[in-house]
Amino acid sequence: MKTYSAKPADIEKKWIIVDAEDVVLGRLATVVATRLRGKHKPTYTPHMDDGDNVIVINADKIRLTGKKRENDLFYWHTGYPGGIKQRSKGQILEGEHPQRVVEKAIERMVPRGPLGRQAMSGLRVYAGTEHPHEAQQPEVLDVAGMNPKNKR
Repeated sequence: MKTYSAKPADIEKKWIIVDAEDVVLGRLATVVATRLRGKHKPTYTPHMDDGDNVIVINADKIRLTGKKRENDLFYWHTGYPGGIKQRSKGQILEGEHPQRVVEKAIERMVPRGPLGRQAMSGLRVYAGTEHPHEAQQPEVLDVAGMNPKNKR
């Protein structure tokens, strides 16, 4: 029997919607990263992007365990001497773009490089419940119901 390798014509991408309300951030990110990469499919091919398109809603209501809301920091440098800045996950979630916490968590679980960037193009994250993808008829994926530890 030969090893199966997917061709671009064989790839079928579905649309999936995930509600992130009260779901633990890391557990949500692992499930979404697996779906983006296509590893949940029996036709998974490492060098092809055969993952699904994922819509995450209610990203501003994500759950962080422990003291991660205060102690997990994002750093960046302005380019000027002494220009290192930081912001905690709690500050970002309460700020103008709370979906960036979820985007970064998922992005860091997807491989770097051209294939990872192509996989990340299938991700859409929204802070509220509204999204403009009703025409794609996304299937609901209940991450909170997969495991009792996913929702705390």
